[in-house]
Amino acid sequence: MKGYLHLENGESFEGTFSPHGAKAVTNGEIVFYTGMTGYQEVLTDPSYKNQIIVFTYPLIGNYGINEFDFESKEPHVAGVIIYETKDAYSHYNAKFSLKQYLEKWNIPLLTHVDTRAVVKRIRTEGTMQAVISDSSFVEVPSLSESTNPVGEVTSKEWQTFGTGDTHIVLVDFGYKKSILQSLLANGCKVTVVPYTTSFEKIKEILPNGIVLSNGPGDPKELNDHLPNIKQLIEYYPTLAICLGHQLVALSLGGDTKKLKFGHRGANQPVADLFTNKVYITSQNHSYVVDEDSLKETGLQARFKNCNDNSIEGLSHTTLPILTVQFHPEAHPGPSESSWVFDEFIANNCTVRREKIYA
Repeated sequence: MKGYLHLENGESFEGTFSPHGAKAVTNGEIVFYTGMTGYQEVLTDPSYKNQIIVFTYPLIGNYGINEFDFESKEPHVAGVIIYETKDAYSHYNAKFSLKQYLEKWNIPLLTHVDTRAVVKRIRTEGTMQAVISDSSFVEVPSLSESTNPVGEVTSKEWQTFGTGDTHIVLVDFGYKKSILQSLLANGCKVTVVPYTTSFEKIKEILPNGIVLSNGPGDPKELNDHLPNIKQLIEYYPTLAICLGHQLVALSLGGDTKKLKFGHRGANQPVADLFTNKVYITSQNHSYVVDEDSLKETGLQARFKNCNDNSIEGLSHTTLPILTVQFHPEAHPGPSESSWVFDEFIANNCTVRREKIYA
């Protein structure tokens, strides 16, 4: 059946609608992802909560959906827009087609859309609200003033994984499973806690370090939690990823701003200013740290994006803080920055273990 993508600017694009039990009208912020693969990880990444994803690669779904590469227990996207997908899939581990998986979770799929034209419009005018519908005319609602997508994806209770000597608290703003797996692979014991957990409660379990996870939305929506984050990062060695990176900057007096259309893909080049090496990274974010706001914070740029020179990570002049805007856990896409976990654990957590509780 015919379906339509309606943009906030008044434009509409026609395609083939596959609602498979989903709502006839679905709205969200429209963004695009440039990776050729990794669609399973994208769909289940909590950072995409309530967003409509346009995949730029023309054929999505050819290797199917397996039971191993989920980043969370369910998909978080509001809708999916691609040029073409097939019911058949080729990978030996696959259990479902892309269509079958979206149908299971009642997520609308719009195919045979001119995705190049849609992406060009987003690049020209920026991310905006959009609606997927079976109707040729739908009014696009404005973005709600008071949203808290982090509250929708965070853990509801504490969970502990692993038995390593280095105890890490993973503060959950919408963490990806592969972050947890990377910490466990480095021999850590990991306790996952909701983002609302207080400094005092975390201190009771005597961790050696803190990881602030990725997550969805505008970091300034979490301004009420900045004093607690500041206590944590000034007391414990800290690794912060994506949203966590932005929250570190805000908590120490920095500022963030929204990019026109964000960085979403598995091929973003990032330069390490300390080593002069360049890494190809996986990214998913709309907001960045404003470098001009860091002058009195003690923070300094450690990584920068080679395409637009935006900040991709920070270090602190006196505190054992390492932050990255990209995803070192590399799901989806390249694993060459996974050493970030090694540096954090070996240079920060292990060395300072005795100092924290001396």
